[in-house]
Formats: sequence, C-alpha cells, structure tokens
Amino acid sequence: MVSAVLRTILVTGGAGYIGSHTVLQLLQQGFRVVVVDNLDNASEVALVRVAELAGHNGGNLVFHKVDLRDRQALEDIFSSHRFEAVIHFAGLKAVGESVQKPLHYYDNNLIGTITLLEVMAAHGCKKLVFSSSATVYGWPKEVPCTEEFPLCATNPYGRTKLVIEDICRDVHRSDPDWKIILLRYFNPVGAHPSGYIGEDPSGVPNNLMPYVQQVAVGRRPHLTVYGTDYNTKDGTGVRDYIHVVDLADGHIAALRKLYEDSDKIGCEVYNLGTGKGTSVLEMVAAFEKASGKKIPLVFAGRRPGDAEIVYAATAKAEKELKWKAKYGIEEMCRDLWNWASKNPYGYSGSSENGN
Repeated sequence: MVSAVLRTILVTGGAGYIGSHTVLQLLQQGFRVVVVDNLDNASEVALVRVAELAGHNGGNLVFHKVDLRDRQALEDIFSSHRFEAVIHFAGLKAVGESVQKPLHYYDNNLIGTITLLEVMAAHGCKKLVFSSSATVYGWPKEVPCTEEFPLCATNPYGRTKLVIEDICRDVHRSDPDWKIILLRYFNPVGAHPSGYIGEDPSGVPNNLMPYVQQVAVGRRPHLTVYGTDYNTKDGTGVRDYIHVVDLADGHIAALRKLYEDSDKIGCEVYNLGTGKGTSVLEMVAAFEKASGKKIPLVFAGRRPGDAEIVYAATAKAEKELKWKAKYGIEEMCRDLWNWASKNPYGYSGSSENGN
C-alpha cells in the first residue's frame, strides 16, 4: 500500500460537515492536509476540534480562509505547497435556496470549481476526488441507482453537481493526465463517535436528521413529515442514509485508488451509500430509541420534487474501491444524538440571538 507519510492533500470546503470528518481521517492516516474554506456555511471551530482529535497528527493541518473564486489567493496557496491531490467539497448545497437564488449557486459552485481546476492544471496537480451527489439521478424510475443510470437534475443545486461532473469528464478527455473520481453521496447522517464534530447547518436545516436533532434538543417544536401516501412500507419517503464516518472512509479509499491504480483511472464515478432504503418514520423511530426523546410529528402533503424511493447500488465501490459502509441507522442515530446532546447549538455553543 502506498504510504501517506509525505503526501499533502488540499481539501476544499474542509471545515464543513463531510469535509471536517474526512480531514480527520486523512490526518489520522498520516496525510498532511491543507484546508481552503470561505466559512460561508461552516465554522473554524470544527477544524480546531479536528486538530485536537487527531492528536500528534493535528500539527499536519493548515487552514486558509479563502473563497475558491479568489484566483490570486488560490495561486498563492498552490505556490506555497506541493499538492499530491485535491478533494473538492466546497460548494453551496441547499436545494430550496438554490431554487430561490440560482445565479448565486451557479456563480459559487461552477466558477469556484473552474478556477480550482485551472489553478490545479497550472501547477501540475491533476488528481481530483469530487464531492458529487445522488441528486444527479433526479427522480429515478427504479432502484437501486447504479452509476450507469440516466442523469437528470431537478433543481439548480443538482444541476451544478451535474455540470461539474460533465466539466470533469471533458477535462479528462482533453488531457488524459487528469485522474478524477466522482463520488455520488446518498444521505449523510451521524457524527464522529467522540461527539466533538458533527453537522451544524446555519439557519433552518434542509435535511431530515439535522432537523430531528434540533427538535430533540428543544430548538424546534416538531418535525413536519412531508408525504404519507407514498407507495412505501409506511407511506413516507425512503432514502439511503450513510454514516458520515463511512463516507469519509470512502474518500480515503478513492484517494488510494488514484495512487494505486492511476494507470486504470480516467474519470470514474462511484456511489457511496449503504444500498439499503430507510423510511422517514423508521429513521425517526431509530433516533427516538437512541436518544430517549419523543419527536413530535406534524404530517403534511408531499413536497413538489421529492422522490418516493432512492437508494444506492454499491457493488462498484465495493469491488473497485474495496470500500463498504460499516454502520447502520442505529450507530448513525447514536452518534448524531451524542453530538447533539453535547453541542445543542452546534459550534457556536449558544442559541442564535438568545432564542
């Protein structure tokens, strides 16, 4: 196995939820990590805690508060480090907000990525792991979703992921020296088992479990369940939830693939999920069991644009990345509650505006 000892990895968006967990795994495995994040939807506290959790490897973490669209700042960072590869998480990710502010999403996600790729090319760094999403499958007509499914985004956020995937494919076609892995995540949940880092969305959470977590700690009165008449076991939507630590491990597996099989990699895509579907009510029940808290529910009609059942086919990642999700919904909910109970107001430590 290739040693990580002298490898320096650039992680964009490394202060965010998935980014911070991946940075921790990288440090623990002996990589040097440089994080670039504009802290638009993240906290520098996350990286302070990551460095503490990494123990003696914490000194191998460097942070630059930089927006990827700031070409000169990015050039300066590439001039002062020799990067072996880039893991690209940075981007805005709220579906609803993307519908309201499409230009903001296209500007941030696309221009940021194009600038990053141009600077990478200029400095001869042509290994990339990109954080894509299952949203590129749109509303799949069947499940599980394989990597060969037709692609179709149904909102501006999803379209930015799809366009970036296309850009990566085009970049590789134009220059085969590029080695790119696109990782399509399903629904990340949970937190590091220490309860020291976790998901801390700003504003109203867009996803189920951060919302459930805020109800459990008393920040919100109830959870609204949208859609109870789907053709599923209990009428609620079904998704593929994956523990964030499993997801972080998937990035390490992708990085190793870039080194160990670089002659076989062009621009490859892999799903990262568990391959199992879990309904909204099943997730709520698992969280209630893990936390001992009752989550008050309000039932509402379906939200436009929500798919009925989405879960991953995971055989390709298992075979080619030698990666498989280890944790189930019990561990996801246990670790989520551990984080929430220790950090009810996330990294800020206090309620917003005293609420």
